[in-house]
Amino acid sequence: MDSLVLKRVLRGLWVVLAAVSLLLAVYMLLPLVYPLLLAYLLAYLIHPLVLILRGFKLPHWLAVSLSLLFYIGGTLLVLTALITRLVKELIVLLQTFDLHTDKWRELLLSVSRNASIQNIINQINQFYHDNPNYHATIDSNISRTTETVGQAVTQLITGFFNMILKLVSALPSIGTILVVVVLSAFFLSTGWERHNAKLNALVPAPLRRPVADIWEGLRKALFGYLRAQLVLISITAIIVIIGLLLLGVDSAFAIGLTIGIVDLFPYLGVGIVLLPWAVYSYMTGNLALGIGLSVLYAVILITRQVLEPKVLASSIGLDPLAMLIGMYAGMQLFGMLGLLLGPVILVILDAFNRAGVFRALRSYIVSGRLH
Repeated sequence: MDSLVLKRVLRGLWVVLAAVSLLLAVYMLLPLVYPLLLAYLLAYLIHPLVLILRGFKLPHWLAVSLSLLFYIGGTLLVLTALITRLVKELIVLLQTFDLHTDKWRELLLSVSRNASIQNIINQINQFYHDNPNYHATIDSNISRTTETVGQAVTQLITGFFNMILKLVSALPSIGTILVVVVLSAFFLSTGWERHNAKLNALVPAPLRRPVADIWEGLRKALFGYLRAQLVLISITAIIVIIGLLLLGVDSAFAIGLTIGIVDLFPYLGVGIVLLPWAVYSYMTGNLALGIGLSVLYAVILITRQVLEPKVLASSIGLDPLAMLIGMYAGMQLFGMLGLLLGPVILVILDAFNRAGVFRALRSYIVSGRLH
């Protein structure tokens, strides 16, 4: 093998080995250090408020304490109000579902009595009669399909309740982690400049500029992406809640919040909820609600098309197709948490690309020098 090619192959293997080792180290150390990472993120978030309070000549420890109290207390207050309202409306919504059970049963019976449906059933019966050999095969396939669907539904329900049980059982450990995070954030924030200087000193001098560029790109990309998604979800939820209130729908807050979360899914979005609901309203004769839901869906669709490019343009977002692929891959690899991790990993890779990391690695493999 040519000497130049051999050197490139060896450098490429070294880069792959270093990348795999880094990923393994992150995978192994993350469960141990994630409270410290959360504490650093919290300290980073409260730092602007700490600087403002320090401008009023407050002691550093008092400025940090008030900032933590404001952020944590405000978050708990908002979450408590949201959860309380959501639980109340979910109870009402479940009661509404119970009231509509008879209506749904009558709708299914009326559909089954339809002449066209009856004609199809008669044709199926005639096919069974004329082809007795296919009867057992079709019944077996139907039984297998029904069993598969039933198992999927059972696993979904069981998984949901298991998740709730795990969350309840993990509350003591979550409380302990929160205490560690808050205390660590306090100490990090009181010595913010000193701790950052120590971190900067750990990085070799030739790598400080590239690392600073990568960090800046990551900060803009991650916070920009999360901020953009939060803005778009909030706008969708607010429009849905207002629209449902105007239509006189019960539990508008719970439904609007749920639809806002569903809007995380690109291409599917609110249509996966509003369109079937509108069709059902038309089928049950509630034309006013059906028309209202159709108009509401159109308003959300137009608003998203107008605002999404502008909101994402102010941050480092992702193409919707790339985000959908990232969410699917993340869900396959990490479960439901992957719906969030997938796009975040894509944003991180995009930030590395913008910082020139991949270009530098390619240059190293080809020429042995970082550019």
